[in-house]
Amino acid sequence: MTTDLSLPILEAELRQQLDDLTLPAAPWVEPRTVDGQAVLDVLIVGAGMCGLSASAALRFLGIDRQRIVDRAPQGQEGPWVTYARMETLRSPKSLTGPALDIPALTFRAWHRARFGEAAWAAVDKIPRTMWMDYLRWYRHALDIPVENGVALLGLEPQAGGLVCARLSGPGGEERVLARHVVLANGRDGLGGKFIPANVQRLPQALWAHTSDDIDFAALRGKAVAVIGAGASAMDNAATALENGAARVDLFIRRADIPRINKLTGVSNPGLVHGYQELEEAWKLRVMHYSLDSGPPPPRASVLRVSRHPNAFFHLDSPLLTLEPADGQVRIVTPKGEYRADLLIAATGFSVDLAQRPELATIAPHIRRWIDRPGCEPGESRHAEALGELPDLGPGFEFQNKGPLPLPGLDHVHCFNYAAALSHGKVSGDVPAVSVGAKRLALAIAGTLFREDIVVQYARMEAYDKAELAGDEWTDADAPADAPAADNSSTATGARPA
Repeated sequence: MTTDLSLPILEAELRQQLDDLTLPAAPWVEPRTVDGQAVLDVLIVGAGMCGLSASAALRFLGIDRQRIVDRAPQGQEGPWVTYARMETLRSPKSLTGPALDIPALTFRAWHRARFGEAAWAAVDKIPRTMWMDYLRWYRHALDIPVENGVALLGLEPQAGGLVCARLSGPGGEERVLARHVVLANGRDGLGGKFIPANVQRLPQALWAHTSDDIDFAALRGKAVAVIGAGASAMDNAATALENGAARVDLFIRRADIPRINKLTGVSNPGLVHGYQELEEAWKLRVMHYSLDSGPPPPRASVLRVSRHPNAFFHLDSPLLTLEPADGQVRIVTPKGEYRADLLIAATGFSVDLAQRPELATIAPHIRRWIDRPGCEPGESRHAEALGELPDLGPGFEFQNKGPLPLPGLDHVHCFNYAAALSHGKVSGDVPAVSVGAKRLALAIAGTLFREDIVVQYARMEAYDKAELAGDEWTDADAPADAPAADNSSTATGARPA
């Protein structure tokens, strides 16, 4: 039973905690206009967990001339209530996520306010849809002015530290100017679905990707095949089984399902804060080993599948043949031949800038890891994918490649999954998203101050609020007959000593 009446109490606590920390800071960035058009300090594209936390972190630093847009309808930002099909998050409930070190902003505080302490103690893992409820409250509690139904059409960085963004929304198309643009646009923010070539050759009616809007109810009594052994493979297989699929076959290339998440072995504050400082060879070594070892699917997700007697795991079963046959998919592996009414590709996403027309102007100039001088991505099967990731600067900013740099490109920031090789997992996963958001905000604040140093220096020169009145001391060496100083015209209006 919910107790939503407690949420106003929590929100009052949040306001008090922010006030105790003097947050948000007072706005300090000098307003700018170009040809009569107001310039944003920051445009944030994407209002999921990363976009919301980035917006809050920037506002806390006094950078509030911002817009945050999302193409999804309100309340459907991110994957949580769209294509994500797990029952719970895999992250421990104790992680603070996007709370930015504010106790009243944590999921735990929100959950206790709604359901009470006993209910919190009973939680094992956070239910997926409940996490989305929390993010909706996070947006409300911090009064983040998200504009839904607004899509990014294009970016045109310019000289002088400006970026022109073309947006399309309910009011039509518009062009906005911003000093910084943050791409907090999700797992596929710099690419899209990864679809193996043999799957793409099938008729579209016979296959789907896990991020598609799949009509699972229509699979009742049908045979379903799933490619993969990761979390999304298990979640989609289980959803098909729970909707009455006659059988589900999971085809797994590996000889065994990964059992150990190697990155968890160093999931500590040192990794979160120190990874970005590693030399490139160590970053590549860490990521290659983590990916080659393979993160295991959550135990609960595997059990959610295996408890069905009509679920079949096929290990060491790469797809040798994949072709249409009598309205079904004919699948041949080293273990045998199978048929399915629908093939679900749990093959993840790839960084492929060609799939993002809104980035067409900047894509040829973005330096990738494969473009780094002397960089050897490695020989693992993930080498090509890692090489395509952007080589980002310390503030998640894109860097130019080639002899003809694109001015203003470094004012576009990649705050999504594609930042993982440069910065670690601080821009997409729950555990360290606050660290990433604060790192991003601090970098943008520093750049804004540096670029406005002339204005900031003039403010310093013009500042005239006296802290001393002149009556706090006497000059021991002044002649006895010297007239007393007349401070009656000082800014404070104090009388002379």
